[in-house]
Amino acid sequence: MARTSFNGPVASANGFIGNVTGTASSVSGAVTLNAYTLATLPTVVVGGLIYVSDANAGAGTVCFGKGTDWIDIKTGLAVV
Repeated sequence: MARTSFNGPVASANGFIGNVTGTASSVSGAVTLNAYTLATLPTVVVGGLIYVSDANAGAGTVCFGKGTDWIDIKTGLAVV
């Protein structure tokens, strides 16, 4: 895979796949997660992060991929 250097925001209409390397101090700015609803959840990507806008009774939450489930970081439970 080719290496690309950039400065500024990166957007992808189909999700971003890649690795962030370096130290925590070298990553600055906001990381924007793809947003989904419970009805439109994508296939789980182990270690992936997404935002589910209607989880937690509509409050929304960040989820991470584990096994075959998207796990709510607030509750530790699979979102369904």
